[in-house]
Amino acid sequence: MEFKIQSFADLSVYQLQQIYQLRVAVFVVEQDCAYQEVDEIDVNAQHVWLEEKGQILAYLRLYQLADGLHLGRVLVAPTYRSHGLAKQLLTQTLAYIRQQNIHTNLQIAAQSYLLSFYQSFGFQEVSTPYLEDGIEHVDMCLSIG
Repeated sequence: MEFKIQSFADLSVYQLQQIYQLRVAVFVVEQDCAYQEVDEIDVNAQHVWLEEKGQILAYLRLYQLADGLHLGRVLVAPTYRSHGLAKQLLTQTLAYIRQQNIHTNLQIAAQSYLLSFYQSFGFQEVSTPYLEDGIEHVDMCLSIG
């Protein structure tokens, strides 16, 4: 399994198609959320994934905003769930961020049912639960550096 990270400009058309297909399958179809899944953040984000034989199995995007670094669109392809890929992806992403000697607050709008997963990496709740696209979320933050 390979850990990959690329800017939007460096993605191949095939990689971009896989990313968008997976994100729509999970966040729009599976979670039944009608929203603008492809957005302007993609262009400035780092796209991070685990790949095997050219197939993306787990994915997230990493992007900078004025208030710090953000994780978003974290997913594991449905047929590869329960194999520890989300843990592996997040572990390698955090190692990458630390290797870059980035000192920041890493933030995520996490789905509430994943609260303990993110807490296991040191993320802390910084908001009360709220609904986003009909799904309960909570803002979480991890101090890096």
